[in-house]
Amino acid sequence: MHGMSNWGGFKHGLPMRQTQLPRIRKRIYAAAALLLCMTMIGTLGFYIVADDQQASFSDALHMTLITITTVGYGEVVPLTNLGERLFADLMALTGFGTVTFLFTSLATFFLESDLDYSLRKRRMEKTIKKLDGHYILCGFGRVGRNVANELAITNRTFVAIDSDELQFDVQREHFPNLLHLHGDATDDDLLLAAHISEAAGVFAVTGDDSRNLMIILTARQLNPKVRVVARCHELRNVAKMKKAGADTVISPDFAGGMRIASSMIRPHVVTFLDEMLRSDHNVRLEEVPISPEHRVLSIGELKQRCPNCVILSIRNQHDFIFNPADNLTLQPGQTLIAMVPPQGRNELLTALS
Repeated sequence: MHGMSNWGGFKHGLPMRQTQLPRIRKRIYAAAALLLCMTMIGTLGFYIVADDQQASFSDALHMTLITITTVGYGEVVPLTNLGERLFADLMALTGFGTVTFLFTSLATFFLESDLDYSLRKRRMEKTIKKLDGHYILCGFGRVGRNVANELAITNRTFVAIDSDELQFDVQREHFPNLLHLHGDATDDDLLLAAHISEAAGVFAVTGDDSRNLMIILTARQLNPKVRVVARCHELRNVAKMKKAGADTVISPDFAGGMRIASSMIRPHVVTFLDEMLRSDHNVRLEEVPISPEHRVLSIGELKQRCPNCVILSIRNQHDFIFNPADNLTLQPGQTLIAMVPPQGRNELLTALS
């Protein structure tokens, strides 16, 4: 399911329903404009008709409104001949039709909006239930959106969870086909709805350490094998999160301080990492676990099959082999670390298959 995605030119496979809301909205605008135009014409007409009766402009406007809406409070402006009555009758017929059309369109618009939201939510839940090897992103704030952007660029499927549904609406332009759930990520039912049983990893990146701690505990309870990466503000909470089951805990404040120092003492390294992470077209560091199903290859053979991949290291059970020799053969249980283009992970997997 890694081939499914949600932004930057790839699709979730989520069927898109052709909504009627834009067409209904145009009908509402047209009906409102027609009603305003008829009100102006009617007011002017009745004002001219009532010229001899010394009726005011407000009398003419009132006469127009009760005629259009067929309220029938009585003729504020007396209609004394056939022409004046035909004018009033024509205003009543066309006005009533316009008002009816306007309010019918408004009712349809609100019903369609609710229906569109319900159907979209149902389709999204069905799609999420079919996911396998996806990621669950708990928290869609500034940090969460940066995580989402990287997952999307590298063609990884994810489900976002946040208690503030407005976050999803505001970011819809950047993530048009985003799979998301609204609610508290510490809730067992919500993580189950995100199909955590088949998820590859969970990101606990809300702005609250205590909530991230609860997400770790809940995720670990529901799926002991899932990898959990957490965000932590207070360094004293890092040990607690690791004890709760987090595989990796990142402190943005600590990481930011180290990055500032590195920018001073090793600027070219930081510039290289910035280009690697911020660009959609440059390289990424990727890791691929070697399984028994993979082809038995040497590093040299892998380089020939994947010329865009730069093999950096092999992770054994306890240590790393940096810059492995071409005659070294990959073994099941090892993890290959390589520098590849943003979509190069799939190319690397193809070379190993």
